[in-house]
Amino acid sequence: MDGKFFILGLSLGMLGGAIIVANSYKARKIIKDSQEEIRKKAEELKTCKCHDCECEDKGESNS
Repeated sequence: MDGKFFILGLSLGMLGGAIIVANSYKARKIIKDSQEEIRKKAEELKTCKCHDCECEDKGESNS
């Protein structure tokens, strides 16, 4: 009887561990992808602002 409970507990522990690891991997991947997307957007905004400043500077010098 004790052997059955041990095997049941071991099986449930393995299943629970597998679920935690799978969810952790998915969560880390989602966070990593989101951070990369935010970095790209920030870089685009930075680049656009730099180009806008250059355009404004050129426009002011032509006036």
